[in-house]
Amino acid sequence: MDSTALGHSSELIVCGWDEVFILDLSHQENRRPKKVWSWRANDRADLPQHMKGSRFATTDDCKPVDGGRKILITSSGWGVALVDRNTSRTLFYAVAENAHSADMLPGDRLVVAASVHEGEGPPRSANSLLIFDAKVPEKELYRTELPRAHGVVWDDARQVLWALGGGEIRGHGLADWASDKPSLALIFRLDLPERGGHDLYPVPGTPLLTVTTFRHCWTFDRDSHGFSLHQTLSEKANVKSISVHPVTGQLAYVQGEGENWWAERIHFLNSEGTLHLPGEHLYKVRWNVQPR
Repeated sequence: MDSTALGHSSELIVCGWDEVFILDLSHQENRRPKKVWSWRANDRADLPQHMKGSRFATTDDCKPVDGGRKILITSSGWGVALVDRNTSRTLFYAVAENAHSADMLPGDRLVVAASVHEGEGPPRSANSLLIFDAKVPEKELYRTELPRAHGVVWDDARQVLWALGGGEIRGHGLADWASDKPSLALIFRLDLPERGGHDLYPVPGTPLLTVTTFRHCWTFDRDSHGFSLHQTLSEKANVKSISVHPVTGQLAYVQGEGENWWAERIHFLNSEGTLHLPGEHLYKVRWNVQPR
């Protein structure tokens, strides 16, 4: 597709399969946006062997943090990694069962949403929110239960950690944060309008979070604690991610295709358009800016 249809130039972080990569929408190679960055766990000498193989075979979030200078990666293969954007160096790694999203927290800590248990054997860290020390790989500090945990967003302005489960959204405060035994204090809990909570992400410059469920897309107001159907995507089912550019307002989303959990297409609103990447297994896309 013609890159002029995509509006203002910017970087888009893409994940889904074993590669996390960044597309520069303002430059093209062979009629596709130029790939300007790539990360594969199996190629990284700074990752131990137990963090390779299947750990990052199915990446499911690729969130820019620290103003886009770092990328926080999670995988349903039980992998979590914090990666430097410029050097690709792995700054942190950990195992978290069916990890589906993560975010940075104050004090060099991070939270991971570990979703439902899959596979043989007893669950280890599924259906939980996990807190790690981002300075020390694999150092878990705390965990608390959240069924089918799928999304986490740290809200610095409100000092609230928003967390999305399969059927509810929760707000947590930080407790005992100056100690070596931090915890989360539940301050808010609300059922979703329908089951299947999947993606949770801020709409820049507003109090809204986008929320996707099995059959619809929603917005959640962090001030009024109310849900509304999304203005333009309300009837879209099986949406894996929504990301709004903080400057242009351009919205990018991925919708599962057919019976698949993945897609070959990234859709854009404001300007309209679709970017087809044949052979890719796309799950989430995030503008490489920090939407807070």
